[in-house]
Amino acid sequence: MRQETVQNSISQPDSSRSTSQKPVHRGVALYKKLMTLPFGKRLFSAIVCNKAPYFSTIRPVFYRFDPGHVEVGLKKRRAVENHLGTVHALAMGNLCELAAGMAIETALPKKLRWIPKGMQISYLRKATTDLKATCVIDPSRHFQTGEFEAVVSVFDKQNMEVARATIPMYLSKKPSNVNEAVA
Repeated sequence: MRQETVQNSISQPDSSRSTSQKPVHRGVALYKKLMTLPFGKRLFSAIVCNKAPYFSTIRPVFYRFDPGHVEVGLKKRRAVENHLGTVHALAMGNLCELAAGMAIETALPKKLRWIPKGMQISYLRKATTDLKATCVIDPSRHFQTGEFEAVVSVFDKQNMEVARATIPMYLSKKPSNVNEAVA
């Protein structure tokens, strides 16, 4: 019954919202709804990983999910460690790509889409604890087609930055119909 309520409230427009405001991204609305439920963070993470299964390898947990502002973490566990017992570089890269992708997804206007073109990542110190990646993109900025760089910082439990990534994203217009999408 509760799941049905969550589904219905996401698909129904909020009539109390002013028409001059940018509509809330449906993922943000879903996140806020799920946070009222027990295990809501885990459920939201499972939904994201179902849509993009590769991210399940790091078992992400979302701590903040607002338009253009995402904080997502991973627990340090054997499956994400390297031979030195620290969090593996590619696990951190995966975390960075997830944070940047979700931040740009919620910041862009509906007419645009994105795809990452690469990643430049700097490992600043050993990652020996659970980690949290933060990406902030101003949703009020004027986005246009072309390249956009998302910057992600990864912090350990002591709030020390352990990695920083710059992810160039290619922004393009969404196709207006199915035939354009196939072409």
